[in-house]
Amino acid sequence: MTTIPPVSSPIPVGNRWVRPLTSSDPFGWLAQGYKDLVTAPAISIAYGLVIFVLSVAMVGGLVATGRDYILFPAFAGFMVVGPILAIGLYEKSRRLEHGSPLNWSSIVMVRARSGGQLLFTGVLLCLLMMLWMRAAVLIYALFFGLLPFPGLDHIAPMLFTTAVGWAMLLVGTAVGGLFAAFSFAISAFSIPMLLDQDTDALTAMGSSMALVWTNLRVLLVWAAIVLVLFLASLVTGMLGLVVIYPLLGHATWHAYRAVQPGPAS
Repeated sequence: MTTIPPVSSPIPVGNRWVRPLTSSDPFGWLAQGYKDLVTAPAISIAYGLVIFVLSVAMVGGLVATGRDYILFPAFAGFMVVGPILAIGLYEKSRRLEHGSPLNWSSIVMVRARSGGQLLFTGVLLCLLMMLWMRAAVLIYALFFGLLPFPGLDHIAPMLFTTAVGWAMLLVGTAVGGLFAAFSFAISAFSIPMLLDQDTDALTAMGSSMALVWTNLRVLLVWAAIVLVLFLASLVTGMLGLVVIYPLLGHATWHAYRAVQPGPAS
């Protein structure tokens, strides 16, 4: 009679994307980002000033050319491409981490270890921003047809005092939320990763999505902090970007280090 040997339970395998993070960690990333900001602050503030000037130029250009109807989608789109624009801030934090000297040329002409993969990711994020802006225009047309955009002075009553306006807000918020969630997931850690590691764009974006999904509770706190600070900068007429943008840029590097610890060799 043949005896069947007992079957052993499979060896448990842990999820390699899980990190020992807590909901208070994002505030620690902000604190570390602030330390980087006030170390050689002229570099960070100048960086934020450039972002502020570019933002004002974008708003002025849209209004001057009669394209103010895409102003709000453009603000949302800025959050899509914001991570790639902060590459110089990541480099400053990386150099501070390694004890490397800081100079303007190294911050402006960043050399990523991944080479052209960083540019490829930037193009993808720009395409995603353009897709969102086009979707926003289509949503407006879906609810208001060929009705011309009433202008910034009259858009609020049209949205908040009519049933069609509320319907458009609900649909637009849902669609915009999907775009925001996807862009945050693929860019939260991919840009610092491409700067720090010799990897390809798809691997970096896939890793970023996996890290966000498996550490979702903590990353939702981080996303909320980013959103609140960005809205605060809008309330100040975007002047707050001069400080808030570099603060978030440096903090993002430390968020990356929290999930990818240790300086790269």
